[in-house]
Amino acid sequence: MRLSTKDFDLDSAFEAEVLEIDPALLARLGENRARVLAALDERPVYGVNTGMGRLAGVALGTPEGHQRTLLIGRAVGGPPWLSADEVRRLLLMRLRDLLAPEAGASPELVTFLVDRLNEGFTPAVPRTGLGSAGEIIPLAHAFQTFLGVGTVLVDGVETPASEVLARPYELGLKEGATLIQGSPLAETLAAFALAGVRRLVELQTLTAAIAIDVLGAPQAVYRPSLAGDDQVLRAVLLEVSGLIHGSVERPEVVQAPASVRVAPRAIAHLTRVADELGEVLLRSMPTDSPSFLDGEFVSTTGFHAVELGLRMDAVTAALVHLGEVGVQRMHRLLDERFSGLPAQLAVDPGPQAGLVPLHKRAVGELHALRRLATPATLGSVETSAGQEDVQAFAWAAGNQLRDACARMSVITACELIAGSQARWLATGDGPPGLRAAYARIRELVPPVTADRSLGPEVTALVAAFSSLGFGPF
Repeated sequence: MRLSTKDFDLDSAFEAEVLEIDPALLARLGENRARVLAALDERPVYGVNTGMGRLAGVALGTPEGHQRTLLIGRAVGGPPWLSADEVRRLLLMRLRDLLAPEAGASPELVTFLVDRLNEGFTPAVPRTGLGSAGEIIPLAHAFQTFLGVGTVLVDGVETPASEVLARPYELGLKEGATLIQGSPLAETLAAFALAGVRRLVELQTLTAAIAIDVLGAPQAVYRPSLAGDDQVLRAVLLEVSGLIHGSVERPEVVQAPASVRVAPRAIAHLTRVADELGEVLLRSMPTDSPSFLDGEFVSTTGFHAVELGLRMDAVTAALVHLGEVGVQRMHRLLDERFSGLPAQLAVDPGPQAGLVPLHKRAVGELHALRRLATPATLGSVETSAGQEDVQAFAWAAGNQLRDACARMSVITACELIAGSQARWLATGDGPPGLRAAYARIRELVPPVTADRSLGPEVTALVAAFSSLGFGPF
C-alpha cells in the first residue's frame, strides 16, 4: 500500500502486508522539515530547548541529547502489554500524525517507522498505570525502542530492543518530543473497541429476535412506525421485524416481559452512542505540541482526549444496560411460565439442571460488567508540581470498553445458546429470517440433551463472533 498523503485509510494500512511512502510525500516532508529547523532559533521552544512539564521554563544549554532523554526517562511502565495488533495500530496512528505538516517530522523518521511496521516490529507498550496528562509514558515505551533501548515482543516474548534492531535511529531536534505527544493510544483502543461494539449490536439484534420468536411474544410493539422521528430506533425495529416475520405468536401471551419489549430501544441507544464515538475518531486536529503552524511553534492540547474518553465511557454504560436487559430476557427463556417449554430448558427437568448454570455464568459476567460502568475519564490528580493538574484518562476508558465488550460477548453467547435450545425444544423451525442462525449456532453448540460442561462451548462461540455470520449479518 502506497501512502501519498497524511490522510490514509488506517484500516487498509493495518491489513496491508507492505507499506511504502510516495517519494513526492517524502519530498514535501523534507521541505517542511527544513522550515521547522530554520525556525528553531534562540527562542524557547517547549520540549526542544526547554525542559517539559513543571520544568518548561528551564533553558537547555545543549539540547542535542535532550530528545533521546525525553523517551528514555519517561518509560516507567510495565506489563500487561498491548497486543501486537494494538501496537501496530498505535504505530500507524503515530505515522498518520507524523505525516501532518505541523509535526515537522523528518523523512528519515517517517521512513524508519514505515520500515519497522513492515518488519512487524512490536514494542512492549504498557496498557495501564499511566498517570500523565497525556500518553507520554506508553509512547516513551513505544519509541525508545527505535533507539535500541527498552523491550520489544518477539512472538510474545519480551526481548531487548538492542537485540532486534539492526541500526538504531538517531533523533533530530524536536523529534523525541513529537513522538510522545497526542493521544494515539486512546484512539487505538477506541478503534478496536468500536469494531467490537458494532458486532455486538448485530448479535444483540439477533438475540432479541430469537427471544421474541421462542417466547411467541406479541409482535405489534416492534412496528417501525412506533419509532416516530427516531431513525436509529426505526432501523432497529425494521431489522427485528424482518427477522421475526413469520414467527408464531402464542395467543395466551398478552404482553411479553419488559426485557423482551424494550430490547430494540436499548440496542438503538448503543448504536447512537457508538456512532458518536465513531464521529470523534474521524475528527482531525493537530496532535503535536508545540505544532509548527503559520511559521511559529504553538502549544496545543491534543493530549487531552477528554471527548474520546467520555464517549467511550458512555458506550460502556450503554453496554451495561443492554447486558442487564439480556440477562433478564435469558431468565425468562428458562421459566416455563413465560416460555411454555420444559423448565430450565432441560429435556428432563429435575434430574437435569438444564441451562440454569449457563444463566448463572451470564449473571457473573453482568456483575463484572456493571463494575466497568464507573467513568474512567473522571478523577484527575495533580502531577508535575501542579503544572499537569488535569488528566483525561481516555486510555483507561478504552481499556474498560474493551473489557466491557468481552463481558458482553459472553452474555450474548449464553443468550444465543439458550435461544437455540428453546427453539429445539419447541415445535417448528422458527421464521425464515432466523433459521440460518439457529442452524449455525447448533453447529457450534449442539442441543443439550443431557447436562454437560458448556464452558468450552461458550468460549468457542465467543471466538466465532469475530468471523462468523448469523442469519442476515
